[in-house]
Amino acid sequence: MSEKVYTKNAPDAIGPYSQAIKSNGFVFTSGQIAINPATGNVEADTIEGQTEQVMKNLKAVLEEAGSSLEKAVKTVCFLADMADFGKFNEIYGNYFTGKPARSCVAVKSLPKNVLCEVEVIAEA
Repeated sequence: MSEKVYTKNAPDAIGPYSQAIKSNGFVFTSGQIAINPATGNVEADTIEGQTEQVMKNLKAVLEEAGSSLEKAVKTVCFLADMADFGKFNEIYGNYFTGKPARSCVAVKSLPKNVLCEVEVIAEA
């Protein structure tokens, strides 16, 4: 049985999807972008600031699901510009210390013209 996950400590979905789903002992997050849930706005304009906000959003969703960043087994990262990879990676590494499996790709654009988006699969 699947269970929808919602927390006010992460931005509301901007489409017909859930922040995350718990199913069969795992949490599958939707991609999180750098929206501050308190304001509903993208407030940082640097890759560092946006990556920090994405990590805070993911942490909030995972915690609401009874999981954590430490229980992540796979992440998928999207960057608007691969030139930001090094700066993104530094901040990402501070949060995902367990080094889950990962894919990281550059994309043409992201919602709200943000610089990065990250989704996670974690043990519940």
